[in-house]
Amino acid sequence: RVVLAGRTERLFLLACGYKRLRLSPSSPRFSNQLPPPTSMETKNSSILRRVVLALALGAGSVHALAPSQLRRLPAARAMRLHMNPPSGLTGAPVEHTLDHLKVASLVDGRRPLLGKSFEQIQAELASEFTGATSQEPTKEELLKAYEMMVLCRQFENACNQQYMQGNIRGFMHLDNGQESIPAMVADSIRKTDIKFSYYREHCHALASGVNPDAIMAELFGKVDGTCKGTGGSMHIFDTETYMQGGWALVCEQLPYAVGAARSILLDRQREPEKYKNDERVAIVFVGEGGAQNGRMAECFNAAAKEKLPILFLVIDNGRAINTFTPDVATNSDVFAQGKHYGIPGVLVDGTDMAGTLKAGRTVTDFVRKQGPAIMQVHTFRFTGHSPADPEHERGRKEEKRWARAEADPIATFEEHALANGLATQEDLKEIQARVKKQVKASVDFASASPPPPASLAKELEYPDAPDTDYNARAAPADAEAINARTISPEKRAAADAHMDALRAKAKAGEITIGDAVNLAILEEMMRDPTTTCKAEDLQAGSSYDIPKMTQQTFGTLRASDEIIDEGHFIGKALGEGLNGYRPIVELMNANFGIYGLAEISSAGNTYATTGGQFKMPMTIVGAGGTAPNQSLGAEHSQPFHAYVMGIPGLKICTASSPDYAYGMMKSMIRDDGPGILFLPVKMMKSVKSTIEEGVCLPLNKARVHHWASDESVAAHKAVTVATYLHGVKEAEYAKEELAKDGIDMDLIELTTLKPMDMATLGESLDRTHKLLLLDESTMSGGVGATVSALVSEQFFDKLDAPVKRLGMDDAPVPYASSMEKAVVKRSTDLIEAVKQAVTNQY
Repeated sequence: RVVLAGRTERLFLLACGYKRLRLSPSSPRFSNQLPPPTSMETKNSSILRRVVLALALGAGSVHALAPSQLRRLPAARAMRLHMNPPSGLTGAPVEHTLDHLKVASLVDGRRPLLGKSFEQIQAELASEFTGATSQEPTKEELLKAYEMMVLCRQFENACNQQYMQGNIRGFMHLDNGQESIPAMVADSIRKTDIKFSYYREHCHALASGVNPDAIMAELFGKVDGTCKGTGGSMHIFDTETYMQGGWALVCEQLPYAVGAARSILLDRQREPEKYKNDERVAIVFVGEGGAQNGRMAECFNAAAKEKLPILFLVIDNGRAINTFTPDVATNSDVFAQGKHYGIPGVLVDGTDMAGTLKAGRTVTDFVRKQGPAIMQVHTFRFTGHSPADPEHERGRKEEKRWARAEADPIATFEEHALANGLATQEDLKEIQARVKKQVKASVDFASASPPPPASLAKELEYPDAPDTDYNARAAPADAEAINARTISPEKRAAADAHMDALRAKAKAGEITIGDAVNLAILEEMMRDPTTTCKAEDLQAGSSYDIPKMTQQTFGTLRASDEIIDEGHFIGKALGEGLNGYRPIVELMNANFGIYGLAEISSAGNTYATTGGQFKMPMTIVGAGGTAPNQSLGAEHSQPFHAYVMGIPGLKICTASSPDYAYGMMKSMIRDDGPGILFLPVKMMKSVKSTIEEGVCLPLNKARVHHWASDESVAAHKAVTVATYLHGVKEAEYAKEELAKDGIDMDLIELTTLKPMDMATLGESLDRTHKLLLLDESTMSGGVGATVSALVSEQFFDKLDAPVKRLGMDDAPVPYASSMEKAVVKRSTDLIEAVKQAVTNQY
């Protein structure tokens, strides 16, 4: 039962189905759109409009009362209703009961208020979140929350002004109208809780306790900003308050937050005494439009499966950018989607700050004690998607105008506080003045802060310099104690026996590439208890035994079997990497990493975007490439190594033999930045060798397999051949065949694609002056294209002929061998090209 009066006649009447009714024949707004009302319509309109709005808000029965009675009702005040009903509504209440009327949720660019009393919400909280408790906010706590709302509003208004003045550039997204959410965050979320937001995160950072001066300076692109000016508006990070973004790709933050929640459980498992009273949670913000992304379902599944301490906070403003969410989503009730996974959820009214606080306390208490939960907040965003938004889409300006008048959480609370004696007008003005002073100081601070030096950009490329010696990196001092506490004697014995068997194979020269990487992973997970591992089919060792025995030894938390979506578990690894762990991600086939390109890109950007605050010690390893005659078809023969070459911040390596796969894998795991190690899919089990046990190899040096003889160099019958992955095997065969004709080569394996070892190439070209590239990527945008360009720019004077590229044709790789020969280059192509180079037949 809802009692109210209203003024938005067109909304009410259209919602009721009165498509021919006009309330005011003289109104220019309607006179050309609708015919004059009938006498019956005119007679009933004054009551009808109240009835329809009440029904839109969920009422089953409605009483239409006189204005004097309405003013005495708290519900009417809380909804900020206009008290000017049409004349003639007097006398006893008239009751109208309509049980089966379905009211449209969106009419002419507006959607109704939630229409749920807090009593209803409280009943849902008691039903859904059993065992959770919360205290009623005190007067002081409510006023503190009000101050946070005012701070957010004033801060965003100042951002808008500075954007228009050109002091803030690029993309910026404001949060006006949704201030009850940061008020709840400041009230219920603690400093040590881990926070993940998206690109509209200024207020979330403020609520998390991030210094407003530093936030504003970051928006100005200044060195005193949260990220030294490297992140900007969409990337606010702060280690002290565990504010971990600010992520610009819609919904990418979801698996990161799940990984962060896992890190909380990993902490508790690793050091139970230190974390015995730990109540930390992760919180992730997402819009109801973004929540339609498949990542949401994956993360619900992951959170429920491991009972993760994570709160999914869904900001429901009815808009996915400017699109009405119901236009693209069958069901916008994200809070109810968790039921399939056993995750409780609730929908609350974001225009009611006090109610939002109370619900937030209950839901957060549940997450701290029991596991994941969903809190969806029904709000109205007062601004466009960004200041650049033209706002002409489907009544956006009118919608904002209405929302500011009818759905402002700040104005609603002010009325409530004044009416209930929580504050005087002077109290509110004092808070507003204090906030205004604070925001002005933040703008002044940002204006005075100097810009970052240009040199900072290159300094933030990698956390560890390319020439780092990983053999000198000490193991954690408490590793053995933690292993003894977390690994049973039986499991430790089984793991040691397995590693000893692999070492015996290595000494005999019989270890495969897959086994060598498996040994490196097991050794590093023993050496450093913060190392974790993720893979599909992990329990069975995946396709090449790379993660074999990890889960059997370290348990499901440190070594997790994953759903079949690489983007999901690469994202979780990123979240763990932000919070003190060294995740290893094994790709069953390297090409499957295509599913995780967004997450890999963000991993590469993290160190620089956060101004060096957050390292990203994540290692991805997988077998891929394109061998001649491999008969895998186009999708399994893609040059994923070339696809990721353009991602900043990554170290990208290859290894065609067990010894290099072992040594480079160990180095990558110890590196504090993200890296990918590519292995040759058709050589994983066939190529065998010894390894140098315990030794890490450099991540910036190419491998020279053979130097051409001085005699062949002097006779101008030597060339430089650079290749990688399966190309090494092809080049070795070509070298033997060419030797029969007195032709030799410097054979260089490009074990480090990024950073590229230009010094070794230059040293070779000083001798041979001719370079051929046997390239396992396409002619357009491939590795060979990059190497050729670098050599031409840096070593032009060393060359006696153009660089010769033997790359894959741009056509997709066929299955049939007869066609595949035309696309994938091999030893026969290399032999012919070398002979042409030696005889100057280019």
